[in-house]
Amino acid sequence: MTDTLIRKELEDTALARLEHEGRLLNPVFKGLTNTFGRVGFRGELALRFAPKLADEARPPELSCEQVMAVALAGERHLPFFAGWLLSFESLKDVAEVLGDTLSAGGKYFLFCDNIDLTRRYQVPYRGAMFYVLPILESTVYNELLELLYLEKNDLKKKDTAGKLDAVADTAMKFDVTFDTITYAEGLELMGPVRNTNENRPV
Repeated sequence: MTDTLIRKELEDTALARLEHEGRLLNPVFKGLTNTFGRVGFRGELALRFAPKLADEARPPELSCEQVMAVALAGERHLPFFAGWLLSFESLKDVAEVLGDTLSAGGKYFLFCDNIDLTRRYQVPYRGAMFYVLPILESTVYNELLELLYLEKNDLKKKDTAGKLDAVADTAMKFDVTFDTITYAEGLELMGPVRNTNENRPV
């Protein structure tokens, strides 16, 4: 599918601005899902761009990875968003980038690499509530299946759009409550940020 066609599909949704800003990167999926009027995205959300050198396209300085999100035609808020962060501190960047696409009724999940593996939190920020969880199952997709009690075998026969629909539909009904903390309290509780270059061959 061409970029022009994808952009047209996203145009009347909450993902449109993010697409125009060039933030929806490395898509595994981007476009119409199997639910009428819904578009979805699986990939990487650029949070902070690196300075441009001439025409060289550089990877973002900071990103939210393994993103799963859906948006509905004619609606300006994202009903569902999930992603992985190396550090809890970057929740602020996610909230600022998503900005006016956030709402009090949306379901937003952030799996963070540097929070206590035994704890789960709710963090209010910019008028939205973020579910902040540790990353145990190695991928956001697996974490969400575990959290939402979805059977991987039940989803195996679905295509990428169908899997995204199934996760989003269940996530939007999620109503479990965790301890509520402020962003500032989260900064105090978070652990050190892992060096992602560790143990890599030189």
